Amino acid sequence: MKEIKIHNKSDKPDNILEKEHRIFEQCEAIEAELPPWLRGYFMYLKNNLLPMSRLAYLRDTRFFCSYLIHETACKEETSSIRELQPEHFDQLTGIDINLFIDYCRRYKVETDQSIYIYENDKSSLARKKSSVSVLFKYLYRDQLVRQNITDGFDPIRLPKAGEREIKALQDDEVMRMLDAVENGTGLTKTEMNYWKKTKYRDKLILLLLVTYGLRLSELQQLNLSSFNFERGEFKVYRKRGKESIMPINRTITKAYNDYLTLERPPEDSLDSVHQDALVLSIQKTRLTDRQIRQIVKKYTSISLGTSRKRGYSPHKLRATAATSLIGRGHSIYDVQELMDHDHVTTTQLYAAHKLNTKRELIKNFEWDETSSETAESATVKPEVHPAHEK
Repeated sequence: MKEIKIHNKSDKPDNILEKEHRIFEQCEAIEAELPPWLRGYFMYLKNNLLPMSRLAYLRDTRFFCSYLIHETACKEETSSIRELQPEHFDQLTGIDINLFIDYCRRYKVETDQSIYIYENDKSSLARKKSSVSVLFKYLYRDQLVRQNITDGFDPIRLPKAGEREIKALQDDEVMRMLDAVENGTGLTKTEMNYWKKTKYRDKLILLLLVTYGLRLSELQQLNLSSFNFERGEFKVYRKRGKESIMPINRTITKAYNDYLTLERPPEDSLDSVHQDALVLSIQKTRLTDRQIRQIVKKYTSISLGTSRKRGYSPHKLRATAATSLIGRGHSIYDVQELMDHDHVTTTQLYAAHKLNTKRELIKNFEWDETSSETAESATVKPEVHPAHEK
């Protein structure tokens, strides 16, 4: 693979541009697999969607075309996705599209050695539905098909706001997570060997996530040059090319300095492409999304008392930041600005997550007399731990 050299005249760091270029390359590779007469559709996606959304729509389009080749009458006429013609799409009906959506709910892919079972949730199905709908709207608009058959979709019910419980760490769980990363509590013998080399890095990662509610991609792309301690701030590159300035508090300052002075490899030992990266792997390269996700799952699983596989994702630490800030009485609009939510209704989902309120409601709501008397006596004579007395 040829080395990529960035000629950058924008304000964006080179690593942000390189990541966008990688996505662009993946999009082009998928477009090369699809029928060439869809060039106008490719241009439409490029001009109207964010890079990752564009990639997702192209993947869905490729999957739909593969479905036509292997699961419909099209397989009798062609064996290649690239050979599909507009008439193959024009002969489809609304029922065919509904069958495709139903197929996407749960399907299998068989190889020589294994059988893979894939199951999509409602949000994934909704995106596939949207992808196919956009495709047929384009085909109809450019008169490549006689009608837009996606109008005949069966409705796919999406979860309503608040229907799904927000998953986030409580304050005591955050403290257990930070104790684990500071002292190695709950780690296996093998994990302890890595912890001795990476504990300051891991602590900085966790603190950035639970303090600012950063998205995984935003954290992964942070650089040393993103931080300006003279001004007490650092810059984050958001979705849609937006930039956000975040203030730095004392906790982050200490964690940052500890990592740089006690653990991070010296700059002259790093390859030039990784010298500015904030968080590095043991191999002295910028951490990948997958590596950060594994770090977060490890420490959150300890705080939750569950298996590593069932630990929380970085996005749930984003939810933790939102619920913690709202729980401390901060304005929902200020939290919306910090979290970079497009709509305040998204932030309101976190405001509705008040587990402690539920506990208070149920605390003295007992049905048997013994429990009620116990709760009443506990209310009259509360027990105070000596350590909490003033």
